Amino acid sequence: MTTTTTSTPASPPSFAPSGSPAVGSALATAHAQLATAAEILGYDEGLHRMLATPRREIHVAVPLRRDSGETVLFHGFRVQHNVSLGPGKGGLRYHPSVDVDEVRALAMWMTWKCAVVHLPYGGAKGGVAIDPRGYSLAELERVTRRYTSEIMPMIGPDTDIMAPDMGTDAQTMAWVMDTYSVNRGYTIPAVVTGKPLAIGGSLGRGTATSAGIVHVTKAALAESGVPLDEVSVAIQGFGKVGSHAAEIFAARGARVAAVSDQYGGIRADDGLDVPRLLEHVRRTGSVVDFPDADSVSNTELLALDVDVLVPAAIEGVLDETTAGDVKARWVVEGANGPTTAAGDALLAKNDVTVVPDVLANAGGVVVSYFEWVQANQTYWWTEQEIADKLEHRMTTAYAEVSALAKREGLSLRDAALVIGVKRVAEAHQIRGLYP
Repeated sequence: MTTTTTSTPASPPSFAPSGSPAVGSALATAHAQLATAAEILGYDEGLHRMLATPRREIHVAVPLRRDSGETVLFHGFRVQHNVSLGPGKGGLRYHPSVDVDEVRALAMWMTWKCAVVHLPYGGAKGGVAIDPRGYSLAELERVTRRYTSEIMPMIGPDTDIMAPDMGTDAQTMAWVMDTYSVNRGYTIPAVVTGKPLAIGGSLGRGTATSAGIVHVTKAALAESGVPLDEVSVAIQGFGKVGSHAAEIFAARGARVAAVSDQYGGIRADDGLDVPRLLEHVRRTGSVVDFPDADSVSNTELLALDVDVLVPAAIEGVLDETTAGDVKARWVVEGANGPTTAAGDALLAKNDVTVVPDVLANAGGVVVSYFEWVQANQTYWWTEQEIADKLEHRMTTAYAEVSALAKREGLSLRDAALVIGVKRVAEAHQIRGLYP
C-alpha cells in the first residue's frame, strides 16, 4: 500500500523516535527540522516515521596497529538514511567526537540536500571516532583500509558513494577506492568522489563547496539589491571550505573582515589580505598571529558587525547563547547543522536571513555528482564546464527555494526542507512499499 498524505497541513505528528537524541544535538536539530517540514506538508505519522528513520546503518570496530607496535581500537559508522531517489551519497569524517547520532543527522541532511539540488542520490554519511592529527600518514592509511573493508558490503558505485569530509581528504578517498577495487578485482573509480585527479577525480571538486557558498550568497544579496563587492564577510572555520570561500569572496570584491580556526581568530575591519593569509596558514598551520590583524575568539567572531556571516566549522555554534548576538544581516551556512532550532528562532526574531546548509553548502555534492558521472562514462569535462554547471545548479536551486519561501511565507530553511522532503517522499510513494 502506498502511503498517502492529507490535503491540508495537519497538527504536528506525534511520532518521536525511540531513544530521543540529546537536546541541542545535531540529530535533535535534524529531527526538529524534519518535523516542521512534515507539518507544513501535512504528512501523517507513518510517512514522517519513515522519513526520520535510517534505512541502514552499521557500527564497526576499527583496530589499528600503530607504528610503535601498540594496538588501539576505534569505532566506525556508516549510515544510509534514505535511498528512494538513488544510491547513498555522503562524506567520511574523522573526528574524535564522531558517534552514531551525529552520523545519522549528517546522513539525513544529505538526503534533503541531494533532493534540493536535483541529484539522483539518497543521503548517507560515515565516520570514525579518531583525531587524525595524532596519527601518522601510514597509520591513517591502515585505519582507512580497515574501515573500508569492514563496511564493504554496504558501499559501491551503485549503492553508496563516499567523499571527503572533516578530517579526511583526497588521499583518504584514494585509499578507499584502492581497497574496494582490489577486493573486487578491477579498478572502480566511481566508488568515491573527491579523489585525486590522477585516478579519476574531477576538476573543481576541491573548491566546489566554497564556490557554491559564494553563488548562493550572491543570489541572496541580489534579492535585496546589494552587490557582492559591497559587503563585509566573517568566516568561522578556515579549513577546506572556509579558506577557499575566503579566497573566492575576496577575488570577487567582498571584504573578508574576519576568519577563525580551531586555534583562534583574526579580524581587520578594512579587510584581510587573503592571499597573504593563505600563505601564512600554509607556513604556520593557523590564522593566529597573522600580521596587521587583531585577535578575536570564535565566539566573538559570530557577533561581529559584518554583512555576511559564514559558519563553516562544526555543528551547533549558533544556539540560544550565541545566535541572539549575531549582527550580520545574512547567515550563509557553510558547515552542516551550525544553527540549532533555538538559534534559528532567535535569528528569525532579529530578521536575519539564513541560507540553510542543505542549500548553501551543496556545491560539494553537486560536483561530486559530476565526478561520478564522469567516472561512469570515462569522459572528463573542462574546469570551465564544471564551473558553469555548478553555478547554474546552485542559482537555480536558490531561485526555487526563494520562490517557495515568498509564496508560502516560509523561511529559506523551511522552504528548502519542504522541497527536499517532498521530493524524497514523492519518490517513496511512487515506488510504493515492498512487499
